[in-house]
Amino acid sequence: MFISDLHLVDPDDERTRIFLNFLGRLVGREECTHLFLLGDIFDLWIAHHSYFVDRFRPIIEQFQRLQSAGIELHYFEGNHDLYLRDYWQNQLGVVVHSGPCYFTLDGLVLRLEHGDQMDPEDKGYIFLRWFLRTPVLKWLAYHLSGKIIVKIGEKASRKSRQYTGQVRRQCDLLAKQKMFSHAVRTFSERPFDILIAGHLHVKEDKQITLPGGVIHLFNLGSWLESPQVLKISN
Repeated sequence: MFISDLHLVDPDDERTRIFLNFLGRLVGREECTHLFLLGDIFDLWIAHHSYFVDRFRPIIEQFQRLQSAGIELHYFEGNHDLYLRDYWQNQLGVVVHSGPCYFTLDGLVLRLEHGDQMDPEDKGYIFLRWFLRTPVLKWLAYHLSGKIIVKIGEKASRKSRQYTGQVRRQCDLLAKQKMFSHAVRTFSERPFDILIAGHLHVKEDKQITLPGGVIHLFNLGSWLESPQVLKISN
């Protein structure tokens, strides 16, 4: 199962209730072996601050039930959820990825990523992504109080959402062109069968024929428009 860009804000809102219901239905279903969270699951989650842990405790407990049922969980950092490793991996046992990764499942090679590195020409965002992950910012993220982190993070989260919306407003076609170019470029660097990403909030399901083979491109869209999950089965 693959899911991204839920942008959960309130533990009592409809998207959160739908997500909790979805997770609850996965428990005990033998056909679910892996759950990949491809970033921006929360509209804001920084490091291990108790504010986030307490606010989304029901979701954390559902993840733990999935792990107890033998389902493997992977969480890819997005641009709204950063510095996850200390809490999510070291304490909860969820495998955290800070960038694109490759997996072989059912004989298929998958390239999985949040998708915020799809446009190498976007120098402004690439710089921001680098800056947010510098040692100084990481130290501040871990040592500032939770209240300050939330205040700064909520403002940054709004700016990031405005930026993503601006890309989409340029037209869905342009966003899909960025995805296509990214798929072709990354396939030339390391072949794969399927590319799955999110970030751009534009749903895509496209088969691409290349000189080296046929690949499938998926973008998971956003739960801000409609809740959706990608399932790949043998």
